[in-house]
Amino acid sequence: MSSTAAVEKFRKDYKPTDYDIRTVEMTFKINPGLTQVLSSLTIARRPGIDSSAPLRFDAEDIALNKLHIDGRELSSSEFSWPEEDVLEVKGPLPAEFTLVTDVTIKPEENTQLSGLYQSSGVYCTQCEAEGFRRISPFYDRPDVMPSFLKVRIEADKKACPVLLSNGNLIAQGELEGGRHFAEWKDPFPKPSYLFALVAGDLGSVSDSFTTRSGRQVALHIYSEHDKVDQLDWAMGSLKRAMKWDEERFGLEYDLDIYNIVAVSDFNMGAMENKSLNVFNTSCVLAKPTTATDADYERIQGVIAHEYFHNWTGNRVTCRDWFQLTLKEGLTVFRDQQFTMDMTSEAVKRIEDVRFLRAVQFPEDSGPMAHPIRPESYIAMDNFYTSTVYRKGAQVIAMYQTLLGRDGFRKGMDLYFKRHDGQAVTCDDFRAAMADANGVDLNQFERWYTQAGTPQVKATGTYDAASSKYTITLEQSCSPTPGQPEKLPFHIPVIVGLLGRSGSELCKERVLELKEAKQDFVFDNIAEAPVPSVLRGFSAPVRLVMEQSEEDLAFLLAHDTDSFNRWEASQRLFTSAILAGSKAAAAAAAASSGLGGEQLEEAMMAAAEAAAVTPRLVGALGGALADATAERSLLAYALAPPPLASLTEEAAAAAEDGKVDPDALAIGARSVRRGIAKALRSKLQAVFDECAPGSAAPFRADREAVGMRRLRGACLDLLSTIEDPASAALCLKQAEEAICMTDALGAASSLTNTSAGGEVKAARERVVAHFYERHAKGDDLILCKWLTMQATANTPDCLAKVNALLTHPDMSMKNPNKVRALINAFAANLRRFHAADGSGYKWIADRVLEMDKINPQVAARIAGSFGPFRRFDKGARAGLALAELQRLADSGSLSKDTFGSSAARCADEEQTGMEGGMKRRKATWTSIFSFSPQQQFGGAGLFGGAGPRHEALEGSKFRLFHLGRRAVAVPARVTSPARVALSSPM
Repeated sequence: MSSTAAVEKFRKDYKPTDYDIRTVEMTFKINPGLTQVLSSLTIARRPGIDSSAPLRFDAEDIALNKLHIDGRELSSSEFSWPEEDVLEVKGPLPAEFTLVTDVTIKPEENTQLSGLYQSSGVYCTQCEAEGFRRISPFYDRPDVMPSFLKVRIEADKKACPVLLSNGNLIAQGELEGGRHFAEWKDPFPKPSYLFALVAGDLGSVSDSFTTRSGRQVALHIYSEHDKVDQLDWAMGSLKRAMKWDEERFGLEYDLDIYNIVAVSDFNMGAMENKSLNVFNTSCVLAKPTTATDADYERIQGVIAHEYFHNWTGNRVTCRDWFQLTLKEGLTVFRDQQFTMDMTSEAVKRIEDVRFLRAVQFPEDSGPMAHPIRPESYIAMDNFYTSTVYRKGAQVIAMYQTLLGRDGFRKGMDLYFKRHDGQAVTCDDFRAAMADANGVDLNQFERWYTQAGTPQVKATGTYDAASSKYTITLEQSCSPTPGQPEKLPFHIPVIVGLLGRSGSELCKERVLELKEAKQDFVFDNIAEAPVPSVLRGFSAPVRLVMEQSEEDLAFLLAHDTDSFNRWEASQRLFTSAILAGSKAAAAAAAASSGLGGEQLEEAMMAAAEAAAVTPRLVGALGGALADATAERSLLAYALAPPPLASLTEEAAAAAEDGKVDPDALAIGARSVRRGIAKALRSKLQAVFDECAPGSAAPFRADREAVGMRRLRGACLDLLSTIEDPASAALCLKQAEEAICMTDALGAASSLTNTSAGGEVKAARERVVAHFYERHAKGDDLILCKWLTMQATANTPDCLAKVNALLTHPDMSMKNPNKVRALINAFAANLRRFHAADGSGYKWIADRVLEMDKINPQVAARIAGSFGPFRRFDKGARAGLALAELQRLADSGSLSKDTFGSSAARCADEEQTGMEGGMKRRKATWTSIFSFSPQQQFGGAGLFGGAGPRHEALEGSKFRLFHLGRRAVAVPARVTSPARVALSSPM
């Protein structure tokens, strides 16, 4: 096989394959150490293609034994490997023929967990996006949709009593030597990424579902035998999802059987393979003593998500991977709507927006910003971003906001009528929505083509004489890589107007903002209103609107839109925390003689004095006293925005766009501590009121979840006081809790303290107790234990995390554990961005270590470096850049980690690739992009005379100035860089 550089692929270059695969029959002969895979493919040349055209299949990490065409074995001269991972059968070839491939693979050695691999003794597959090529040579792309007429699995019966694949079971029986077989047939055409196989010794629970047309569907969920008692919630969630999809969208399941298998080692959360979903155990297993309320909700949502893919992703799939948001954004929207109906609409909306702002907004404002339908990628596995998924779901939600629920359903019906059984594009979906409702959605396409988060500025004026209220909306969107200028988006903004009595002064309206600036007039408004803008977060935008603390407190108390009541609390918190952060930074500058705990306390005291105002305390105290408020909504109102979201706000407020992570974290903690001290008695009273009865059984309903959530929020605030009484309260609940929600919440709150003395003793005791009672022997709970330590606020956090690498229960081959420890530490704002660079060095070491084991997981860790320039205080930027340079100089990064970088060199002659380095095994370098310290002019990525560039002093990197951003490339490179995609969420 020849060496090949990593190739950037572009949406504009799409073209169908020269040949089409009509049918597939496969045989898997599973033996310890080696698995033989025989594939028989009926293939037809597409019209207009000459017979001399070669057949080019994807094939990666497989040993090719034989190739046959129409029964004749091909000689070695009739096929070749023109590129690494590309098998080419030379022409001329018949118009129609049967190709049989015989290959050998080694699932037991597959630590990438892509293709066929072994997890805890169970053979399983993960083929999305490009894993099938690691099983058998194939057109491994979503627009080739053959019928898998038969998949035969042969294995040792004792080791693998369960043999599963897609579709319906058509035959099974015994073989010689203690082996057996099962044969499966899937009547629905599907692309290779939806293929699945599972073989192993598994336990299960079974049930059935009767569809609206009266068909009986057999339901089975498999896991390791000792985890079967944790499968009931998943089964109930599946049945609820099947019923909901019939009622909401008229979509009925189409096969006789539906299987779910939970495996311990899985790169993703779950996979929607037709009729055989493969799940990460974290998204299936649940019982009160092992799973939190958040776990229960996540499991229900992910079970539903993968089931909903049966129609939005399987029956209608993507033409190419650039259209990924077509299936993922749409299906995330559907699972969000389902969860809203199963729990609380407002609470679910808040949870989704918190995630969007903390994860996707930073992605949209950083060097890796890309549209929900990107134009290019290098490594497809790095294409699964929060932009494609979560922002994509918000774009789908805007269709429903603009068209109404009935109009959206009409569009969905037309979409399925037109495209069932096809691989289509985002434009096809938009056309169905427009045609079904007779509306023009051409401008709406900009949500698919333009990156970045739009900003909407709202101002209002009231004319008492005419009883008119005019609201002016202005939209803008900052430049992003390759897009220095943006055209106006089509933005639905839901607005309500409140009178001082708290009543609505008019019916709320959906304002359609299409221009850069528009006025909207409300007639017959009897008094100067308090506007409630962007209700329900009707569009994924940043809202800028000057409102006083008094008006925000009023909205928190009286807004009839539950989301905007919560939003008022977040705006109050944000204002206070930014003020506290500024005061903390000033205190640090004035306390040069202090260090350690003394400096920390000085900064805390200054921040608390500046930020915790009587109005803030009064507003939150009033909310706490509202007995009519939904408990979960109140719990979220008591919690400030995550630090990741606050970082975005702090950067926007700073003149230089830079954030001091120490000051920001201290500002946030000081505000919470000040509120806790001011409201201590009220928080304690609510905490006591929400306590479960001593004999009360565990319930997972909306009311019970809300009580636990509010109790946990009160305890978390109280823990910030960090005195013996608050520590004792946390310790008591952690040790006496009868459900994981209460135990983990209390333990995490106490672990996040940093005080010494009795508080430190309680902190160390709770960590040890949680492991011995809960985490020992249970990998999923162990992950919670690892995360609570990796995200702790303590100065010795890194030392403890580093020690956990050698804990006997830790495994770098298990993605869940890696994410729980390493990715969690990278999300620890203060400790990862430590001023001495120790956090950067530690994460870079882990990237190099993981890249040799599982490149997909390594790529996600590498993405943590994305925003380091935002924290350019002191020597941080230089220290981070040194670690990035060390990664680049390693000469051993995989394609995935290469693809997770923000940019790559366009001139491959200078990369050293001609030196014989393998693409996946020794990629030349990673290039990292960041925002420059100052604002740069310029005509954009390739505009004008081209970007100016300069060498970085003392570095092997060169800066290319691209509009308002810069890209760092090796100093030897003098040509422009193209922007690629970053790591996913």
